Amino acid sequence: MSTSLTPRERRLVARLKTPSQVQSYLNRLPYNYERNGGSLRSFRSVVRHGSAHCLEAALFAATVLEYHGYPPLVISFESIDRLDHVIFVYKLDGRWGSIARSRDPGLHGRRPVFASPRALAASYMDTYVDFTGRVTAFAVVNLADQMGGYDWRFSKRNVWRVEQMLIDHPHTKLGMSNQRYRMLLARYKAYRAAHHDRKPFRYYEGREKWMPLPKDKTWE
Repeated sequence: MSTSLTPRERRLVARLKTPSQVQSYLNRLPYNYERNGGSLRSFRSVVRHGSAHCLEAALFAATVLEYHGYPPLVISFESIDRLDHVIFVYKLDGRWGSIARSRDPGLHGRRPVFASPRALAASYMDTYVDFTGRVTAFAVVNLADQMGGYDWRFSKRNVWRVEQMLIDHPHTKLGMSNQRYRMLLARYKAYRAAHHDRKPFRYYEGREKWMPLPKDKTWE
């Protein structure tokens, strides 16, 4: 892969050696709200444009850390509102962690403390609940295995085939009780009614397992 890197990209990849370094780099990038139309940027295009949404951040992390020996694994989440989420996942010293970007604070990266990908995925269920979101299923996907020769790493064009592959890929059910969902939904609605311009994160359990968050004035 190194022969495909430009000198600028090679320096960046060499500098970002660990998952925490990649998460810190992505935290400093503006979130890509796709205000100029939909996009799905490769690692190369994220570097060029200097911003990323969730799947673009996952592709960036997969490309960088593949160079350092991590397989290009992602978890795809399905939600009842069809606003799915994708994160990069990795195993370190027998435990699983993730790298992620999102418009919501609770959907960013997790420290490598989880016993399995399912346990890691489950840590996102509570924080996924907002006005419309509720996780229904997840899938662990190896991009190298599933995408074959498709250039999802360095293409200068949108790599929509990755998104379609994840939509089509079989997912495993993952859910919470209706009672817990109603409680979380009511708590979220009450918070947003009291704080119209902010999103909550301090009331979630397990925040000690989260990676450091980007700075965002719209979060609590």
